[in-house]
Amino acid sequence: MPSVTATARRAVAAGLSAAAVLALTTGCHGHTGNRPEEPATAVSPATPSAVLPDTGPPPPGPGGHTPCTPEMLRFHAGAPHRPDRRMLLTVTNYSDRTCDFAAQGYPLLRFGDGRQPTLPVIEDSKPRTTVVLAPDATAYATVLTSAAGGPHGRGPHGGKISQFGVTLAAGTAPTQVGLDRAPVRVDPHTAEVTYWQPTLDAARKW
Repeated sequence: MPSVTATARRAVAAGLSAAAVLALTTGCHGHTGNRPEEPATAVSPATPSAVLPDTGPPPPGPGGHTPCTPEMLRFHAGAPHRPDRRMLLTVTNYSDRTCDFAAQGYPLLRFGDGRQPTLPVIEDSKPRTTVVLAPDATAYATVLTSAAGGPHGRGPHGGKISQFGVTLAAGTAPTQVGLDRAPVRVDPHTAEVTYWQPTLDAARKW
């Protein structure tokens, strides 16, 4: 019959084995004790693709529309009116955009070489509102080729021309416009031009 001492020793050994198994099982299930937890990895939101700014159409001029430019227009210089010191300049918008002459209300014309100044405007011809040209619309300006009662281009400063330069803004290159009935006598020192007119009847008043 085993002694009491031997029995006690076997009980202690069994208890130690059970404690070891329990510690091993706890470690396998991820118990970390006092070890600090690793921080969660932050995920940045998706960066949106860079979008180029939409510049859109050209900025509007003072009148709220696109300024008329030579590339949008077709010019025509008509035969002189009666009396013969008048001729008609027409301009038609053949683009698909509406434009206006708010920035420069009358054509800048130059007879002769580039040293000649542009023709002065007849201030009384200024219309009440800025001339606006829709696609396919036409505006008009009357050109007085010499002063009333003057030499009509026959004096020392006069001469005949078959074309002349037109600009729509100061400092820009002129567009050459040929006359449909050339040559025409002009006096660049006394010639004048009206503001752009919205109708043919308004232009013929001058």
